Amino acid sequence: MADPLLVEVGALLREVAADVVVPMFRRLDAADIAEKAPGEVVTVADRRAEELISARLRRLRPGSVVVGEEAVADRPDLLRHLRGTGDVWLVDPIDGTANFAAGRRPFALMVALLTDGIPVASWVYDPLAGTMAACRVGAGTWLDGTPVRSTGPVPEVGALRGAAMTQFLPPATGQRVAAGGGRIGELLPGQHCAGREYLDILTGAQQFVLFWRTLPWDHAPGTLLVREAGGVARRFDGTDYHPADDDPGLLVASSAEVWDEVRAALLGG
Repeated sequence: MADPLLVEVGALLREVAADVVVPMFRRLDAADIAEKAPGEVVTVADRRAEELISARLRRLRPGSVVVGEEAVADRPDLLRHLRGTGDVWLVDPIDGTANFAAGRRPFALMVALLTDGIPVASWVYDPLAGTMAACRVGAGTWLDGTPVRSTGPVPEVGALRGAAMTQFLPPATGQRVAAGGGRIGELLPGQHCAGREYLDILTGAQQFVLFWRTLPWDHAPGTLLVREAGGVARRFDGTDYHPADDDPGLLVASSAEVWDEVRAALLGG
């Protein structure tokens, strides 16, 4: 992976994980954890990691804008930059904060770069597994420094393995997914860490993942990684995902053929 940008941002995520995030894992006090919204927690590690990552990204691309998950909690107007011009960084300092705060794995650090509203590069790093994925539009996806493709022979639907985040699904959709799960080889409940779900598609541990909530910092990095590896990330109606769109529902798969099989099985068409 010789691309200087991919190397530099990857090194930044490794550094922040080693200096800030991992040292606080399973060492948080009650005072280190707060509820920023009902059911949504944030830790001192999230905030410190975002500060460090954001400052370095601004220096890397002078004039760029950083849209960080924790910054948006205080300034929702930052989201307007996702359809703006110039370079915009999306930052999720700790994806899977609920896991992290509870002393569970997995969790990940994630960044995506948008230029003139178009995702052009992304990074997902699982520090406990030591797994780094990075991509640049047109240059493919790299997993731990090796080019990776998510495509391959398409398994029969009964041999597919993937996850469905059912917690937030509307009741009718949740019932369809539950009923269709019997047609899938293995339907997993999810790991409460979108970054790890995307990595598992790249490693071949699973072939798909279904989400309802589509917050941009959760999905801009992973969807680009999967697309550059040959997979697809589409709304339930088949339209391509874009991080500035806040419509719910997202199905990501290792290939278009797998996407079609899973959509038919879990969503009925």
